[in-house]
Amino acid sequence: MKLFGKNHIIILVITFVILFLMNYIGNDLPDKLQRALLTAFAGVVGLTIGLFILNKGRNDKNPPQNFD
Repeated sequence: MKLFGKNHIIILVITFVILFLMNYIGNDLPDKLQRALLTAFAGVVGLTIGLFILNKGRNDKNPPQNFD
C-alpha cells in the first residue's frame, strides 16, 4: 500500500472514526471530546508509522545474509 495514497487515506479515516466513536460514546468524563480526539489522532499516527516501517523494507534489494 502506497503511503498517503487513496487506500491509505480511506483506512486512516475509517480508523479515526472507529477510535473516536469508541472513546466518545464509552466515556462519561467531562473531557470526553478531547480524549476521543487525542486517542483517534494517536491511532492514525501509529498506523501511519507502522505502514511506513512496513513499506520501507518492501523493496529491499539487499536482504540480510544468512537470515535463518
